[in-house]
Amino acid sequence: MKSPWIGALALILLAGCGKSNAQAKKPELTERQRDSILATEPLPGASVVGSALKASDKAASNAAGMNAAVDSLSQ
Repeated sequence: MKSPWIGALALILLAGCGKSNAQAKKPELTERQRDSILATEPLPGASVVGSALKASDKAASNAAGMNAAVDSLSQ
């Protein structure tokens, strides 16, 4: 008499362990995207994050320009 109840209880517990669509994984943001969002927030120091991103962009642009100049010399 107990075994049908134990089997039904086991089925109910196993059905409850399934993954629902509501818990779908959100796409993760890159560090750059998180920093960009942080730079727009009204938090102390957030403007410094924005300034650091601009400085990083400028340095990357300068490096790309120098690489292009050096590459053109070897041709």
